[in-house]
Amino acid sequence: MQYGTGVSILSRLFGHAGRSEDAVARYVIAEAASGRMLDEVLTDSYVANRLDKAGIASLLDRKDVVDAVGGDAVAALRANLGELRAP
Repeated sequence: MQYGTGVSILSRLFGHAGRSEDAVARYVIAEAASGRMLDEVLTDSYVANRLDKAGIASLLDRKDVVDAVGGDAVAALRANLGELRAP
């Protein structure tokens, strides 16, 4: 696990997202509602500066995000998660 992702190990174990993940979830939902594609939103610097790949994977597991962007879009991104951004 990388440090500075805003989500602790205990928070992940007990299902409580960190504040950074909550803020990014709100951002992703708002951007998707405005018509942007999910893969574009996830490469925004706002997201990249707050979540690593594990955080993005966790974000894609959230019911509120899946409901907002659609299950098909989330499934497609899970398949290509490694291509979202360079290391």
